[in-house]
Amino acid sequence: MRDSWRHFVAEFIGVFALVFIGGATILSAAIGGIHPVLVAAIAHGLILSLMITATMRISGHLNPAVTIGFLVTRRIGPVMAVIYIIAQLLGSLIASYALKGLFPAATVLATRLGGQFVAADVTTFQAITLEAIATFFLVFVVFGTAVDPHAPKVGGFAIGLTVTADILAIGSRTGASMNPARSFGPAVVSKLFEGHLVYWIGPIIGGIAAALLYDGLFLRRGKDSPDHGALEP
Repeated sequence: MRDSWRHFVAEFIGVFALVFIGGATILSAAIGGIHPVLVAAIAHGLILSLMITATMRISGHLNPAVTIGFLVTRRIGPVMAVIYIIAQLLGSLIASYALKGLFPAATVLATRLGGQFVAADVTTFQAITLEAIATFFLVFVVFGTAVDPHAPKVGGFAIGLTVTADILAIGSRTGASMNPARSFGPAVVSKLFEGHLVYWIGPIIGGIAAALLYDGLFLRRGKDSPDHGALEP
């Protein structure tokens, strides 16, 4: 039970930081009249790289798409996967309520608490595909730098850089969520669910595809390096 709580708290803190810092950056950019995509890309990439590095010895997923990728490759059990996802969603929800209480109501309304939305000229299919491709890159890098025991020891910084690149690429089209939890909290608190399924379907498809591909084609078989941290609950 204690081990489950360690995983739960690590995932909660990591996602809380991601949603709070990412959302606060978008809200602050709106107040200052700054275009949000560039600052959002930098902020999300930085905070994710730092929080993954800080939590990867214990968990380091911070994203249901990553957790589901671990689940389908049998690197985490179903019960622990549920614990991870609940912690991620709860961290996002509490962070969103914190943002709502700390920023001006008009800015909160205008920015959807820093949540994502699909551009008017992007179809649902296009949005799902864009999110799936971006999340594929993200989860592929997770497996290539954190899961693979022969991976370069770069902490979470390669993962954070991938998020930055993805937001720069598709942020103006879908908001570049790549993370159902990142979108969940702002949607619930702002009560704006338009296109919300895009941020579940796309990332989960992309995450599963990347996890299965890397695990099946690139990962060498054998015992994982002991300095990687626990992959099993």
